[in-house]
Amino acid sequence: MAGKQPAFTENFTQNLTNIKTFLGPERKGLFQRLLDRLFDQVVPTLCRFPQAGRRFLSHRVRSKESKAILAKLRDRLEASDDLREFIMEDYLLLYLVRGDTIVFLSIKHHRQLSFDLGRFWQEA
Repeated sequence: MAGKQPAFTENFTQNLTNIKTFLGPERKGLFQRLLDRLFDQVVPTLCRFPQAGRRFLSHRVRSKESKAILAKLRDRLEASDDLREFIMEDYLLLYLVRGDTIVFLSIKHHRQLSFDLGRFWQEA
């Protein structure tokens, strides 16, 4: 695989398990299609073209709470980090481009709850 190397967080793996549960046994084929597309197409494409996704921090934020959370998030990122999101069908994928690695942080079905960014950067 040319380009950047993929890395998967424990949270990403847990998200896949949660999606499988969310879809239920009657939609087993949908889950398998997600896995096939994710690992055969999306991961290799993002490793080769990491800027294919939208910059996560470019979202316009209006509330004080959201601005405070984003300020904390920016403080935890390294200067060269690039936090991005990629939409694939019914799923939103959150990933971090850091050096020569793409860290896959989270994947959610669009009907699931939002990302829990606090879990990635716990207070020391």
